[in-house]
Amino acid sequence: MAETPTLTFLGAAGTVTGSKFLIRANGRQLLLDCGLFQGLKDLRLRNWAAPPFQPADLAAVVLSHAHVDHSGYLPVLVAKGFRGPVYCTSGTRDLLRVIGAARVGGGRRHHPATLVFQALRIAVNDELGALREGLDAAILMHPKVWEASGHVAGFTDPLVDCKQCKNRFRADDPRLKGTPGDPETKCPVCGNKGTLTAPRMFNLMFKTFMGPVEEDAAVIYLRPETAQGIYVNYLNVLQSSRQKVPFGIAQIGKAFRNEITPGNFTFRTREFEQMEMQFFVKPGADQQWFEFWKAERMKWYQGLGIRAERLRFHQHAPDELAHYARDAYDIQYEFPFGWQEFEGIHNRTDFDLTRHQEHSGKKLEYVDAAVNERYIPYIIETSAGADRAALVLLVDAYREEQIEGEQRVVLKLHPSIAPLKAAVFPLVNKDGMPELARRIFDDLRGRFNVFYDDGGSIGRRYRRQDEAGTPFGITVDGQSTQDQTVTVRDRDTLLQERVAAGRVGEYLAERIAP
Repeated sequence: MAETPTLTFLGAAGTVTGSKFLIRANGRQLLLDCGLFQGLKDLRLRNWAAPPFQPADLAAVVLSHAHVDHSGYLPVLVAKGFRGPVYCTSGTRDLLRVIGAARVGGGRRHHPATLVFQALRIAVNDELGALREGLDAAILMHPKVWEASGHVAGFTDPLVDCKQCKNRFRADDPRLKGTPGDPETKCPVCGNKGTLTAPRMFNLMFKTFMGPVEEDAAVIYLRPETAQGIYVNYLNVLQSSRQKVPFGIAQIGKAFRNEITPGNFTFRTREFEQMEMQFFVKPGADQQWFEFWKAERMKWYQGLGIRAERLRFHQHAPDELAHYARDAYDIQYEFPFGWQEFEGIHNRTDFDLTRHQEHSGKKLEYVDAAVNERYIPYIIETSAGADRAALVLLVDAYREEQIEGEQRVVLKLHPSIAPLKAAVFPLVNKDGMPELARRIFDDLRGRFNVFYDDGGSIGRRYRRQDEAGTPFGITVDGQSTQDQTVTVRDRDTLLQERVAAGRVGEYLAERIAP
């Protein structure tokens, strides 16, 4: 049986059927939104029967999924310091079921009390998970998609050729000293003066042909980004999932760019993995949601264990903004070779859906039946390079430490993303230790990715796993065969703890969860 929650009602607004409740539950302050009451504007509550609360003090917000589109105050909460999770239930039916089952003291119905805790239990996702859909769009799409997006006309980089050594460069290559095309400008490779051509525009999309005949009518492109696949499927997702604005569509997949000068490790490649989300919002609420997702994305990376002092935002100056963006920020990481961007958050306004509506002739307006309003949603985009993010995680986790006069190389990956969650070692290969270690390993491998190692000294085995980023080392020693306990070593602190062999799986699960 679940422990009975300790509840204190601090305030309420609206009515019981459509209300917002401020509740202290087991010492945690929660805001419960039943969704029907829409009088909350900038935290000024009609009929609010409690002192003003601080959003930073909220442990969580619980929303009814069916009415989550009315909760435009979430960005306001974030802007005022709220950083907790947002729980969304699967719909009003679940809320009514919870309310109907709620009985507190003498058979009285007590709607909000049980509602908070049951809604948390039945929440289908946290962190606005119920507001997102997944998609896997095509890599090859109709060429008019790229005409509508502006990629055919504008997805270009300035290209410079050397007439002497035949090398090619981007016009903004830092090795170029002077203006390309000027007689005094030297080629950075052969050193000759006056051999560089004036910049000319070069389209970055890979072009190929669909079908057996290579003709203009058969031209097709490899997608340079995954976002356009989301936009052309927006109406399908909206109608089939019955989502309401605000909601998002996310996908991860390959993108291709015909870079003039690939290099700089994983920062300029011709084939890469993108992970993007396009979040559709009502015009006028776009900047609030833009701030919300800025905070969420930074919080997500920090939750993966990346050190906060190595992360920063970089705002695009007006001359840096893409043609579709009203505002844009990069998330940058401080590598040993300097600050580099690995994710961008953009306010794309209604540019994309408007362009696709114009070129397709298909209406892409959202109809809000509740207020009888039609509009083309604005889009907040989060666009990350999976390759770059993986590099950030590896670089940030890599450490060289001095332990008792010896150097230790360790990969301090967060346990939730470590490839190996634990390694199992018999101290020696005799006296029943290998058999017990094998039983523990076989039990764990069904739940976690674990490794068995019985070669070399125990210290050497620990070091091998430190380098691989394995967060826990489980050692079966002489005491294990007597009392069925094992030693669990923490990779980061080097502390060792005796744990019952039968509880090792539970022990790992508690510490591996993100």
